[in-house]
Amino acid sequence: QVQLVESGGGLVQAGGSLTLSCAASGTIFSVNAMGWYRQAPGKQRELVAHITGDDNTNYADSVKGRFTISRDNAKNAVYLQMNSLKPEDTAVYYCNANVRRFWYDGAANNYWGQGTQVTVSS
Repeated sequence: QVQLVESGGGLVQAGGSLTLSCAASGTIFSVNAMGWYRQAPGKQRELVAHITGDDNTNYADSVKGRFTISRDNAKNAVYLQMNSLKPEDTAVYYCNANVRRFWYDGAANNYWGQGTQVTVSS
């Protein structure tokens, strides 16, 4: 199996910063795209930032210029640096990874972390 474990969430004042981390473990041959999503109470889960296997990135308009996604392929990890946080950034943040588990099988599947709470106070 594959597990994604997030860390780094917490409570921060508006204008502050947080860095989220997510590491994939288990039977992994390669990790393709990775991303961060968030879900606020009463809202649908939305894409925050996405990074491909060759480091192409894209961001939700609401976080452009404030958030930065990066990855460490040696650690099968992805990070989200969040600056200038706003109360509307409050949500549970989820890590997602597209993982190929076996060298002999080209299929890849999406896996999710358990989520980490980010709360931004005004």
